[in-house]
Amino acid sequence: MDDISEFIIFLTVNNDIVMKNPKMVANAQKQRRFRERQKELGKQQVRGYVTPQGMESYKELSAKTGWSDSELLSNALRITYAAYKCGQIKLLNEWLKDNDK
Repeated sequence: MDDISEFIIFLTVNNDIVMKNPKMVANAQKQRRFRERQKELGKQQVRGYVTPQGMESYKELSAKTGWSDSELLSNALRITYAAYKCGQIKLLNEWLKDNDK
């Protein structure tokens, strides 16, 4: 390490010296602030931040199908892709709008 000025030194509980790049620390702080803002807006993290309306739909689908989070995502992608391949995206979007989803 030639230039120590580009690193921040932390002492841990065991008095081990840990060096961290300031860019990494700044990025972690930025991510933490983003997560806090999303929580303040009432969004809950599933695989991303979901609005309260989206969370209701997620819970409804999960209850009706018994699918896990990864199964819901996988099947949603399959349905969307199938609608795209069959030229039915407009129909799918209209159904979602009509049913407030």
